[in-house]
Amino acid sequence: MAQPAWQDPVPLSLDTAPVPEYGSGSLADLLPTLVAGQEVPGFTAAIHELTPADRNCVFLIDGLGWEQIIAHPDEAPFLHSLLPTSRGGTGRPLTAGFPSTTATSLASVGTGLPPGEHGLPGYTARNPETGELMNQLRWKPWTAPKVWQPYPTVFQLADAAGVHTAQVSAPTFEQTPLTKVALSGGSFLGRLSGEDRMDVAAQRLAAGDRSLVYTYYSEVDGKGHRFGTDSDAWRGQLMYVDGLARRLAEQLPPRSALYITADHGMIDIPFDEQSRIDFDEDWELRAGVALLGGEGRARHVYAVPGAQADVLTVWREVLGEQFWVASRDEAIAAGWFGPTIDERVYGRIGDVVAAAHDDVIITASVNEPHESAMAGVHGSLTPVEQLVPLLEVRS
Repeated sequence: MAQPAWQDPVPLSLDTAPVPEYGSGSLADLLPTLVAGQEVPGFTAAIHELTPADRNCVFLIDGLGWEQIIAHPDEAPFLHSLLPTSRGGTGRPLTAGFPSTTATSLASVGTGLPPGEHGLPGYTARNPETGELMNQLRWKPWTAPKVWQPYPTVFQLADAAGVHTAQVSAPTFEQTPLTKVALSGGSFLGRLSGEDRMDVAAQRLAAGDRSLVYTYYSEVDGKGHRFGTDSDAWRGQLMYVDGLARRLAEQLPPRSALYITADHGMIDIPFDEQSRIDFDEDWELRAGVALLGGEGRARHVYAVPGAQADVLTVWREVLGEQFWVASRDEAIAAGWFGPTIDERVYGRIGDVVAAAHDDVIITASVNEPHESAMAGVHGSLTPVEQLVPLLEVRS
């Protein structure tokens, strides 16, 4: 409810921000749970609802959140029919982790660690060593991958333990730094078409007595960003990926479990001044800010030295009814990035962290023209962005 004109706005309490289920039901808990069931040393099952299988396949559909599947039974009849199987038959989703964005989520999946440990805490984040913004999806400017993310992946540890391990994805991803630090281990098999990926994933799953196979499809997210989730282009991609999931499920070898999940959901934001706040045109928000990181619904704000408290105050005053606005230490204490924060990661998190509550984004029309033009976006802690499926098919 809006405040009367004579009253100051009341900022959202940080206590009202949903915190991802790190340690029991987040994306970071998925692979450790699967390989624990395959008796890979050093892992314990965190998602207690799941039953072990000898052969595990994870099909990650970029951008297809829990609420999108619920809302589209006609376009995704197969995926929709699997909703009751999610999270071990409980019919419940997982949480992506914060921010709910691809680079962060893929690192959480592949390393089995929350963002505060693997160290990819957003779409862009400041490199404390250089002071520059690092785009963690495109890996620009170049940063030594193993310095930025030094932990082994679950795939590497499973492969070393004798599990037949493979990733099946677009060939262009094979040599990317993000793949190297998050998804490498075992064999990478590049296939252009979605159908080929499903067929090869099933073949690789059958190739070992114990198998761990990951496959990925990106264009649901791509069409959502460009056209929004209320577009025919997006619905067409959803229909297509529904067929891919069915194709893979029908080829599962014996003793297999297929888990269909996503890295985040998506929300469409109207193209109007009330819904899209332009940082580059807002002198109040810019005051005292050295760098603006993250993305529209999950901003890392890096202050000029000595201006941290003032920036936090202004951002709360201007945005606090629409965003959860926290200092770095408040966001860490609230558990947004996980239960612990590695020392090397601390300075990558903004002095101020702003996570959208309402249907609104902070754009940067000059410095981020491409991102500012997106129809569908994600990144925050709201259910439409945060909740992801864990649909299950077993053979």
